[in-house]
Amino acid sequence: MANTSNVNMDGDMRYAEYKPKSTVRSETEIDKRLGGTLIAVGLSVAAAGFAGRYAFQLWKPLGQMFSETVRKMPSSAFSSYYKGGFDQKMTKREASLILGISPAANKSKVRDAHRRTMVLNHPDKGGSPYLAAKINEAKDLLDKETRH
Repeated sequence: MANTSNVNMDGDMRYAEYKPKSTVRSETEIDKRLGGTLIAVGLSVAAAGFAGRYAFQLWKPLGQMFSETVRKMPSSAFSSYYKGGFDQKMTKREASLILGISPAANKSKVRDAHRRTMVLNHPDKGGSPYLAAKINEAKDLLDKETRH
């Protein structure tokens, strides 16, 4: 009788042969795992599609509301520059905006700001005579109103 089991007879001792597990997977096991992966990927793509569709449907009213809100806002809210021309009679606010200083600045700050601005806008250096006149007017107005 042939010994078909994994147990060998060696004298009086019996022992089971040790067979390491095979690292080679069968084709059916690979097919099952691949099928599960494909199903998971397909469900993820479908979920992303439905989420995107919902987001686009939700975006349409939100986009309209957002664009209406932006249209209602003044355009000067998005600019760091002063919008508008010069007043007929220069005010302290306008003078401080021209020189880029606080309306409550002292004489030394007014003088430094005037010098810095005139260097950039002097007519001899290609600047406008009108702007130079406005810069000088702003300096005179702030010098007259500051005490020290």
